[in-house]
Amino acid sequence: MHGINGVKYLSTIIAVALRTIYDLNKGKTRLIAAAVSSGIATIGSTYWDIVIDWGLLRRNSRNPWLRDKLVVPNKSVYFVAIVLNVLLRLAWMQTVLGITEAPFLHRTALTAVVAALEIIRRGIWNFFRLENEHLNNVGKYRAFKSVPLPFYYDDNDTKHA
Repeated sequence: MHGINGVKYLSTIIAVALRTIYDLNKGKTRLIAAAVSSGIATIGSTYWDIVIDWGLLRRNSRNPWLRDKLVVPNKSVYFVAIVLNVLLRLAWMQTVLGITEAPFLHRTALTAVVAALEIIRRGIWNFFRLENEHLNNVGKYRAFKSVPLPFYYDDNDTKHA
């Protein structure tokens, strides 16, 4: 599993390197290499987020396409998070495709918007990642929902010397 995670990060490093090479020396072949590597890195990272980190998209789950145990009672929240994660992961692709300005935004403003969207995506990712980790730890008895104190304490039990 760690090796596969390493390949995921390596694909992102390769995508960034190819994008940098394209920026330094433009060319159709370099653009295609940057776009393809970025697409592969995006698909791999998105799959990893949803399936591995969040534990979702389980076909045979009691909660179809989610997982057996859920913390948030409204299941649609998970599907909205999946869609948002995909869309927000794609937001950075605008730089790979050469979209550095929008008719209604200056280049610097567009960079700030994309950065803010990435912060939002990471916040959403963090919530569902921690939820999945907690449920796995509790379910496999690696953690407890409450930890008893190692000493006895009772307000009514006062001893006078």
